[in-house]
Amino acid sequence: MHIKRKTIPEFWPLAKTGTKYMAVPCHNQDSSIPLVIAMRDVLKIIKTKKELNKIIQEKKILVNGKIIRESNFPLSLFDSISIPSVKKYYKADLSNKRMVLNEIPEKEALIRVYKIIGKKILPGKKVQLNLSNGRNILSNEKIKAGDFVLVNNQENKIIKIIPLTEGIEVICVKGKHIGKKGKIKQIVKEGENFVAKLSVKGEEVKANVNNLFVTQ
Repeated sequence: MHIKRKTIPEFWPLAKTGTKYMAVPCHNQDSSIPLVIAMRDVLKIIKTKKELNKIIQEKKILVNGKIIRESNFPLSLFDSISIPSVKKYYKADLSNKRMVLNEIPEKEALIRVYKIIGKKILPGKKVQLNLSNGRNILSNEKIKAGDFVLVNNQENKIIKIIPLTEGIEVICVKGKHIGKKGKIKQIVKEGENFVAKLSVKGEEVKANVNNLFVTQ
């Protein structure tokens, strides 16, 4: 599946001019870019989709510690790309409202922050946590929806629980303040919504808590 280049989402790190059609992610199309775009057009590690498919067939590329088998796999914010054969590791972040891919040390590619979007009780009273990006993990920790967790992707294990509270460093991932990073000063209720007052470079910014994501 493809879309016209001039209609690509604003957060894609590409110019609106160039090849007429672009690949789209196989799912999560409103919040991700396809792996082939990241590898070919952003990082310029490959030149063609055929070249990427060869690397995929050789099981040489991972996202969040998982071997990838689809060239249009959706790469979302804060995901990590690992290419162990050439010792290259990258993390998706936000800069000036656009996704960027920054090179990182190998150890950073093993961990990722996820948001808890739901909980489910399984047979045997096991608790399944539903994480952002479709990942699930079993845990008996006292965690509620809306909290964040730092996970070791290799071991599928929670390292740290991070409630969204005062003093936490966050980034706006949606809304008019997208891309702004700051520390939560206060969380208040305004109407039916909870709003965080952030300190961003000495300026106070107000953002819906649903638009925030914890930074490591």
